[in-house]
Amino acid sequence: MIGAIIGDIVGSIYEFNNIKTKDFNLFDDRMEFTDDSILTIATADWLLHGGEAGEYYFRYATRYPHPIGGYGGRFTQWLQQSSEEIAEPYNSCGNGSAMRVSPVGWYFQTENDTLEAAKRSAECTHNHPEGIKGAQATALAIFLARHNASVQEIACRIEKDFGYDLSMPIDEIRLRYSWGGIDGMIDGGTCQGSVPQAISCALQATDFEDAVRNAISIGGDSDTIGCIAGSIAQALFGVPQDFVDHAMSILTSDLKAVVEEFNRVVKN
Repeated sequence: MIGAIIGDIVGSIYEFNNIKTKDFNLFDDRMEFTDDSILTIATADWLLHGGEAGEYYFRYATRYPHPIGGYGGRFTQWLQQSSEEIAEPYNSCGNGSAMRVSPVGWYFQTENDTLEAAKRSAECTHNHPEGIKGAQATALAIFLARHNASVQEIACRIEKDFGYDLSMPIDEIRLRYSWGGIDGMIDGGTCQGSVPQAISCALQATDFEDAVRNAISIGGDSDTIGCIAGSIAQALFGVPQDFVDHAMSILTSDLKAVVEEFNRVVKN
């Protein structure tokens, strides 16, 4: 899942200050981890130790209440409602379900287990069909990549199983994409308005760094698109050790400990 964390960190300063170029410093002293990394690590903790995913998301978000960029508005309301017991899901199709799912793609050895766990990770908050679909598509792409499926095979499965169109070249996405999605037609904060583009950023890349640069360069919800693209790119290409070291140095000691434990268990 370190690829997701790196993508999130790199995108952290561009979420509300989009750039439309791949020519930027990959790491900058202003960059931090956001809610995307916090909740991704919460997912890993859930997989390692069991229980209900929603309890982990509540626990981590209350432990880290003010990350750069903040939490989504409806998720914040859910947190407030969960102060005594975990609140009901709120039918969200937001891309938060996809940005936090990457540990699921690494943890399981069968597609069925991966898809079921992705659904469970999403539906405690994002129980809209599109919210679940975004989480499952991201987790399945990671699962297939780590089992040596080709880029073409992954694209075919994601298009067939989830109905996402992955055919648009990154250069065209960059011209047409924004927080309003492609040509302003779909909210770029939703799964359906950002997950296909994030997956394309990974599948059309030449290496891990190129995937992250693709993700940031298209604009929109940069940290989340970087997180999703980075999670898949890790499974496709691996991650340079100096990138890993830099990201780990930014995490707090307790977050880093969960990442290290997860890596020991899944050996990713």
